[in-house]
Amino acid sequence: MAQKSKTPGPAGSNRRVVLYGNPALRARSRLLENLTPELVQFLADLKVSMLTQDGLGLAANQLGETVAVFAINPQGVDVDAEPYCIINPRVVASEGTIEAEEGCLSLPGLFDFLPRPEFVRVSGLDEELRPVTVEGEKLLARAFLHELDHLNGVLFIDHLSEPRRRLFSTRLKELEAREKEECR
Repeated sequence: MAQKSKTPGPAGSNRRVVLYGNPALRARSRLLENLTPELVQFLADLKVSMLTQDGLGLAANQLGETVAVFAINPQGVDVDAEPYCIINPRVVASEGTIEAEEGCLSLPGLFDFLPRPEFVRVSGLDEELRPVTVEGEKLLARAFLHELDHLNGVLFIDHLSEPRRRLFSTRLKELEAREKEECR
């Protein structure tokens, strides 16, 4: 798991999670190379936003920032570890397949069943830009992959068949209209 920082970081702020229709959700995130004060603050905001809004994970573009980082809350799956961020994540191993229900903070009220690997290993950088590798099984593995999809502009509904996506068309139009209204 990610190592804890030796020095406390800034207090984070709860930021609004963008909804379906926001262009940031379809953008491919850019890799990060430098640890700036702005990035340190954003990482704190990402974790606070995830926790405040009861997320198991939250990708940067869900806060409107198209940078390659996501937050994970292992305690949401009863793993005794503090929430952390992975910068520039990539899957280095996966095994098995399990089908389970999935939802998204950017698509509130929408849930469907998707097959995903049962185990994944993800490498990237920790919050101090040190190499880190994390592993997850079942729901935690699903969360890693869901957030990695976000960083590539992919939503969980993109994995559904066309007939399944059509079932959500009315709700998606409502979310898109709500997002347009929020961004005015």
